[in-house]
Amino acid sequence: MSYQTTLRDRFVFEGVGLHTGAPCRIDVLPAPPNAGLRFVAGGVEIPALAEYVVETARATVLGRNGVTISTVEHVLAALFGMGVSNAEIRVEGPEIPVADGSAKLFVDAIERAGVAPQNEVRDSFVPVAPSFVRDGDRSVIVLPSAHFRVRFIADFAPPIGTQYFDGEMTPELFREEIASARTFGYLHEVEALLERGLAKGGTLENALVFAPDGPMQEMRWENEPVRHKVLDLLGDFALLGAYPQCEIVAIKSGHKLHCIATNELRRQFGSALPSAKVQ
Repeated sequence: MSYQTTLRDRFVFEGVGLHTGAPCRIDVLPAPPNAGLRFVAGGVEIPALAEYVVETARATVLGRNGVTISTVEHVLAALFGMGVSNAEIRVEGPEIPVADGSAKLFVDAIERAGVAPQNEVRDSFVPVAPSFVRDGDRSVIVLPSAHFRVRFIADFAPPIGTQYFDGEMTPELFREEIASARTFGYLHEVEALLERGLAKGGTLENALVFAPDGPMQEMRWENEPVRHKVLDLLGDFALLGAYPQCEIVAIKSGHKLHCIATNELRRQFGSALPSAKVQ
Protein backbone atom coordinates (compact mmCIF):
# COMPACT_ATOMS: atom_id res chain seq x y z
CA MET A 1 0.00 0.00 0.00
CA SER A 2 1.30 3.48 -0.85
CA TYR A 3 0.04 6.89 0.13
CA GLN A 4 -0.59 10.15 -1.67
CA THR A 5 2.03 12.89 -1.67
CA THR A 6 2.29 16.60 -2.33
CA LEU A 7 5.02 19.21 -2.36
CA ARG A 8 6.48 20.47 0.91
CA ASP A 9 6.85 23.95 -0.56
CA ARG A 10 5.89 25.80 -3.72
CA PHE A 11 8.20 26.46 -6.64
CA VAL A 12 8.10 29.00 -9.46
CA PHE A 13 9.50 28.65 -12.95
CA GLU A 14 9.62 31.28 -15.70
CA GLY A 15 10.68 31.10 -19.32
CA VAL A 16 9.29 31.08 -22.84
CA GLY A 17 6.88 28.74 -24.58
CA LEU A 18 8.38 26.39 -27.16
CA HIS A 19 5.64 26.92 -29.74
CA THR A 20 4.58 30.55 -29.14
CA GLY A 21 7.84 32.06 -27.91
CA ALA A 22 5.68 33.99 -25.42
CA PRO A 23 6.75 34.65 -21.81
CA CYS A 24 5.30 31.96 -19.52
CA ARG A 25 5.33 31.32 -15.78
CA ILE A 26 4.15 28.50 -13.54
CA ASP A 27 3.67 28.61 -9.78
CA VAL A 28 3.41 25.03 -8.48
CA LEU A 29 1.87 24.70 -5.01
CA PRO A 30 1.09 21.93 -2.52
CA ALA A 31 -2.47 20.59 -2.68
CA PRO A 32 -4.65 18.63 -0.23
CA PRO A 33 -5.27 14.88 -0.46
CA ASN A 34 -7.46 13.74 -3.38
CA ALA A 35 -6.99 17.05 -5.23
CA GLY A 36 -4.92 15.40 -7.95
CA LEU A 37 -2.80 17.39 -10.38
CA ARG A 38 -4.67 20.51 -11.49
CA PHE A 39 -3.92 23.56 -13.60
CA VAL A 40 -5.37 27.01 -12.98
CA ALA A 41 -5.25 29.67 -15.71
CA GLY A 42 -7.37 32.77 -16.20
CA GLY A 43 -9.43 31.86 -13.17
CA VAL A 44 -10.37 28.48 -14.71
CA GLU A 45 -9.42 25.19 -13.07
CA ILE A 46 -8.47 22.39 -15.46
CA PRO A 47 -7.89 18.93 -13.96
CA ALA A 48 -4.99 16.98 -15.46
CA LEU A 49 -7.29 14.27 -16.80
CA ALA A 50 -7.62 12.81 -20.27
CA GLU A 51 -11.11 14.18 -20.92
CA TYR A 52 -9.72 17.74 -20.87
CA VAL A 53 -7.30 17.16 -23.76
CA VAL A 54 -8.27 19.43 -26.67
CA GLU A 55 -5.26 19.03 -28.99
CA THR A 56 -2.31 16.69 -29.50
CA ALA A 57 -0.78 17.88 -32.80
CA ARG A 58 2.59 19.17 -31.55
CA ALA A 59 2.06 18.96 -27.79
CA THR A 60 -0.58 17.91 -25.27
CA VAL A 61 -3.01 20.79 -24.79
CA LEU A 62 -5.63 20.90 -22.02
CA GLY A 63 -8.68 23.14 -22.12
CA ARG A 64 -11.89 24.09 -20.33
CA ASN A 65 -14.40 26.92 -20.68
CA GLY A 66 -12.45 28.53 -23.50
CA VAL A 67 -9.12 28.50 -21.65
CA THR A 68 -6.29 26.34 -22.98
CA ILE A 69 -2.83 25.44 -21.68
CA SER A 70 -0.31 24.01 -24.13
CA THR A 71 2.72 21.76 -23.69
CA VAL A 72 1.70 20.35 -20.30
CA GLU A 73 3.50 17.02 -20.77
CA HIS A 74 6.95 17.87 -19.39
CA VAL A 75 5.86 19.37 -16.07
CA LEU A 76 3.28 16.60 -15.67
CA ALA A 77 5.99 14.00 -16.35
CA ALA A 78 8.19 15.63 -13.69
CA LEU A 79 5.46 15.58 -11.03
CA PHE A 80 4.18 12.14 -12.00
CA GLY A 81 7.63 10.63 -12.41
CA MET A 82 8.76 11.95 -9.01
CA GLY A 83 5.68 10.50 -7.33
CA VAL A 84 3.74 13.71 -6.61
CA SER A 85 0.01 12.91 -6.39
CA ASN A 86 -1.47 16.32 -5.58
CA ALA A 87 -0.37 19.75 -6.80
CA GLU A 88 -1.89 22.97 -8.11
CA ILE A 89 -0.14 24.46 -11.15
CA ARG A 90 -0.97 28.12 -11.68
CA VAL A 91 -0.15 29.20 -15.22
CA GLU A 92 0.50 32.62 -16.71
CA GLY A 93 0.86 32.62 -20.47
CA PRO A 94 -0.37 30.29 -23.23
CA GLU A 95 1.86 27.32 -22.42
CA ILE A 96 4.26 25.79 -19.93
CA PRO A 97 7.84 27.18 -20.11
CA VAL A 98 10.03 24.95 -22.28
CA ALA A 99 13.03 25.08 -19.87
CA ASP A 100 15.84 23.11 -21.57
CA GLY A 101 13.41 20.95 -23.55
CA SER A 102 13.37 18.21 -20.92
CA ALA A 103 11.89 17.73 -17.44
CA LYS A 104 15.23 18.09 -15.62
CA LEU A 105 14.77 21.65 -14.35
CA PHE A 106 11.27 20.83 -13.09
CA VAL A 107 12.65 17.75 -11.30
CA ASP A 108 15.39 19.88 -9.74
CA ALA A 109 12.72 22.30 -8.48
CA ILE A 110 10.64 19.44 -7.06
CA GLU A 111 13.67 18.10 -5.20
CA ARG A 112 14.40 21.55 -3.74
CA ALA A 113 10.76 21.97 -2.70
CA GLY A 114 10.58 18.44 -1.24
CA VAL A 115 7.88 15.78 -1.43
CA ALA A 116 5.60 15.31 1.58
CA PRO A 117 3.53 12.17 2.36
CA GLN A 118 -0.19 12.51 3.01
CA ASN A 119 -2.53 10.30 5.01
CA GLU A 120 -4.71 9.09 2.11
CA VAL A 121 -4.09 5.94 0.06
CA ARG A 122 -2.97 6.62 -3.49
CA ASP A 123 -5.40 5.70 -6.27
CA SER A 124 -3.98 3.00 -8.52
CA PHE A 125 -5.00 1.65 -11.90
CA VAL A 126 -4.56 -2.14 -11.77
CA PRO A 127 -5.75 -3.82 -15.00
CA VAL A 128 -6.83 -7.46 -14.82
CA ALA A 129 -6.56 -8.12 -18.57
CA PRO A 130 -4.55 -6.73 -21.50
CA SER A 131 -5.92 -3.86 -23.57
CA PHE A 132 -4.59 -1.88 -26.52
CA VAL A 133 -5.22 0.98 -28.89
CA ARG A 134 -3.81 1.11 -32.41
CA ASP A 135 -3.45 3.62 -35.23
CA GLY A 136 -1.83 2.07 -38.29
CA ASP A 137 1.63 0.84 -37.29
CA ARG A 138 1.49 2.71 -33.97
CA SER A 139 0.13 1.09 -30.84
CA VAL A 140 -0.06 1.29 -27.05
CA ILE A 141 -0.55 -1.99 -25.18
CA VAL A 142 -1.40 -2.09 -21.47
CA LEU A 143 -0.63 -5.33 -19.62
CA PRO A 144 -1.23 -6.47 -16.03
CA SER A 145 1.95 -6.22 -13.97
CA ALA A 146 3.12 -6.07 -10.37
CA HIS A 147 5.04 -2.87 -11.16
CA PHE A 148 4.82 0.18 -13.43
CA ARG A 149 7.04 -0.58 -16.40
CA VAL A 150 7.44 1.05 -19.81
CA ARG A 151 8.86 -0.57 -22.93
CA PHE A 152 9.10 1.86 -25.85
CA ILE A 153 10.06 1.04 -29.44
CA ALA A 154 10.65 4.10 -31.62
CA ASP A 155 11.45 4.09 -35.33
CA PHE A 156 12.62 7.41 -36.75
CA ALA A 157 13.90 8.52 -40.12
CA PRO A 158 17.69 8.74 -40.49
CA PRO A 159 19.94 9.77 -38.91
CA ILE A 160 18.12 8.68 -35.70
CA GLY A 161 16.85 5.24 -36.72
CA THR A 162 15.27 2.60 -34.47
CA GLN A 163 15.67 2.97 -30.69
CA TYR A 164 14.41 1.07 -27.64
CA PHE A 165 14.03 1.75 -23.93
CA ASP A 166 12.80 -0.53 -21.15
CA GLY A 167 12.60 0.27 -17.46
CA GLU A 168 10.59 0.11 -14.26
CA MET A 169 9.36 3.64 -13.65
CA THR A 170 10.59 4.43 -10.15
CA PRO A 171 11.35 8.05 -9.17
CA GLU A 172 15.04 7.14 -9.09
CA LEU A 173 15.05 5.75 -12.63
CA PHE A 174 12.97 8.66 -13.88
CA ARG A 175 15.35 11.22 -12.37
CA GLU A 176 18.53 9.53 -13.59
CA GLU A 177 17.50 7.99 -16.93
CA ILE A 178 14.53 9.92 -18.35
CA ALA A 179 14.09 13.44 -16.95
CA SER A 180 17.05 15.00 -18.81
CA ALA A 181 16.07 13.73 -22.27
CA ARG A 182 15.29 16.73 -24.50
CA THR A 183 12.59 17.30 -27.07
CA PHE A 184 13.99 16.79 -30.54
CA GLY A 185 13.38 17.28 -34.21
CA TYR A 186 14.93 17.40 -37.66
CA LEU A 187 16.53 20.56 -39.02
CA HIS A 188 14.28 20.62 -42.08
CA GLU A 189 11.19 20.31 -39.84
CA VAL A 190 12.36 23.15 -37.61
CA GLU A 191 12.98 25.38 -40.63
CA ALA A 192 9.52 24.59 -42.00
CA LEU A 193 7.85 25.35 -38.65
CA LEU A 194 9.68 28.67 -38.35
CA GLU A 195 8.56 29.63 -41.86
CA ARG A 196 4.96 28.98 -40.75
CA GLY A 197 5.40 31.13 -37.63
CA LEU A 198 5.56 28.10 -35.32
CA ALA A 199 8.19 26.85 -32.83
CA LYS A 200 8.98 30.52 -32.11
CA GLY A 201 10.59 29.63 -28.77
CA GLY A 202 12.74 26.80 -30.09
CA THR A 203 16.54 27.16 -29.95
CA LEU A 204 19.54 24.88 -29.79
CA GLU A 205 19.43 25.51 -26.03
CA ASN A 206 16.03 23.84 -25.57
CA ALA A 207 15.73 21.25 -28.34
CA LEU A 208 17.95 18.53 -29.77
CA VAL A 209 18.14 19.11 -33.53
CA PHE A 210 19.24 16.51 -36.09
CA ALA A 211 20.82 17.65 -39.35
CA PRO A 212 21.14 15.14 -42.21
CA ASP A 213 24.55 14.00 -40.94
CA GLY A 214 23.66 13.76 -37.24
CA PRO A 215 22.84 15.76 -34.09
CA MET A 216 23.84 19.44 -33.99
CA GLN A 217 24.52 19.25 -30.22
CA GLU A 218 26.16 16.74 -27.94
CA MET A 219 23.69 14.04 -26.97
CA ARG A 220 23.09 13.15 -23.33
CA TRP A 221 22.54 9.48 -24.26
CA GLU A 222 23.01 7.62 -27.51
CA ASN A 223 19.26 6.89 -27.46
CA GLU A 224 18.12 10.27 -26.09
CA PRO A 225 15.17 10.56 -28.55
CA VAL A 226 13.43 7.38 -27.34
CA ARG A 227 14.04 8.43 -23.73
CA HIS A 228 12.24 11.68 -24.49
CA LYS A 229 9.39 9.67 -25.98
CA VAL A 230 9.15 7.83 -22.64
CA LEU A 231 9.12 11.20 -20.87
CA ASP A 232 6.23 12.35 -23.06
CA LEU A 233 4.39 9.08 -22.44
CA LEU A 234 4.68 9.55 -18.66
CA GLY A 235 3.36 13.09 -18.91
CA ASP A 236 0.43 11.90 -21.00
CA PHE A 237 -0.30 8.92 -18.74
CA ALA A 238 -0.44 11.28 -15.76
CA LEU A 239 -3.82 12.15 -17.33
CA LEU A 240 -5.08 8.73 -16.23
CA GLY A 241 -5.57 10.28 -12.80
CA ALA A 242 -4.16 7.27 -10.94
CA TYR A 243 -0.87 5.43 -10.53
CA PRO A 244 -0.61 2.84 -13.33
CA GLN A 245 0.36 -0.48 -11.79
CA CYS A 246 0.79 -2.05 -15.20
CA GLU A 247 3.22 -2.52 -18.06
CA ILE A 248 2.93 -0.21 -21.04
CA VAL A 249 4.35 -1.35 -24.37
CA ALA A 250 4.45 1.59 -26.76
CA ILE A 251 5.33 1.16 -30.43
CA LYS A 252 6.00 4.37 -32.40
CA SER A 253 3.33 6.17 -30.36
CA GLY A 254 2.92 9.88 -29.61
CA HIS A 255 0.68 12.33 -27.80
CA LYS A 256 -2.40 11.49 -29.89
CA LEU A 257 -2.31 7.75 -29.22
CA HIS A 258 -1.33 8.20 -25.55
CA CYS A 259 -4.35 10.42 -24.98
CA ILE A 260 -6.64 8.03 -26.85
CA ALA A 261 -5.36 5.24 -24.59
CA THR A 262 -5.85 7.18 -21.33
CA ASN A 263 -9.31 8.30 -22.43
CA GLU A 264 -10.27 4.72 -23.25
CA LEU A 265 -8.91 3.41 -19.95
CA ARG A 266 -10.80 6.08 -18.03
CA ARG A 267 -14.00 5.12 -19.87
CA GLN A 268 -13.49 1.40 -19.24
CA PHE A 269 -12.55 1.75 -15.59
CA GLY A 270 -14.33 5.00 -14.80
CA SER A 271 -15.94 3.79 -11.57
CA ALA A 272 -12.53 2.77 -10.21
CA LEU A 273 -10.68 5.97 -11.17
CA PRO A 274 -10.92 9.52 -9.77
CA SER A 275 -13.57 11.72 -11.38
CA ALA A 276 -13.15 15.31 -12.47
CA LYS A 277 -14.45 17.51 -9.65
CA VAL A 278 -13.94 21.15 -10.56
CA GLN A 279 -14.95 24.44 -9.04
